[in-house]
Amino acid sequence: MKLTSPAFEQSGAIPTRYTCQGGDVSPPLAIADVPDGTKSLALIVDDPDAPVGLWVHWLVWNLDPTLTEIPAGTVPRGGVEGTTSAKTTGYHGPCPPDREHRYYFKVFALDTLLELPPSTAKADLEAAMEGHIVNHAELMGRYEQT
Repeated sequence: MKLTSPAFEQSGAIPTRYTCQGGDVSPPLAIADVPDGTKSLALIVDDPDAPVGLWVHWLVWNLDPTLTEIPAGTVPRGGVEGTTSAKTTGYHGPCPPDREHRYYFKVFALDTLLELPPSTAKADLEAAMEGHIVNHAELMGRYEQT
């Protein structure tokens, strides 16, 4: 399984447009090689370098397993967004207060649909995914405010 973006390369700089200093819209993502039998996809975006500990920027689940791209600034039909560390749903772009941070975009192929409310936080999403992950892929980007 692969996760890439036409906006930035693995370990590359995330363009300002996709951060708090730009349009704060989610970057375009491309998903490939989803395993047969996958019932849904889940996406988690987080920052392990935040001063307060792991910061969750975006949670989306119940994405169609035939999905091959997520255009910038969109949530594919059927996707359910969870609660980020900012206590809101939706994409919360990179906004590091102190230095360059790493941002991990992780997609998971699941063997089920998840029955979770939009208020779900990352820990509850991960608990619901436990035992249902068929495969996963990761893309890491970097950002530092200028």
